[in-house]
Amino acid sequence: METRAFWITLLLVLVAGSSCKAQEFVGLSPSQCMVPANVRVDCGYPTVTSEQCNNRGCCFDSSIPNVPWCFKPLQETECTF
Repeated sequence: METRAFWITLLLVLVAGSSCKAQEFVGLSPSQCMVPANVRVDCGYPTVTSEQCNNRGCCFDSSIPNVPWCFKPLQETECTF
């Protein structure tokens, strides 16, 4: 019974962790949204939500203050160094 409780708890933790919205890259590969903060090109407006940003085909990452949170993704052929 303890093993079953462990697995259920682990499953709940994983499901809860997957709902984090700090970074959302809907329809884009995570590598396309790995844009350094100092070169982000704004793709939104001051009150844009992550959903609205993603609907524009852009990346959303609100984890870094004072830089665009909604920004243009890298093209597949672009590289970052």
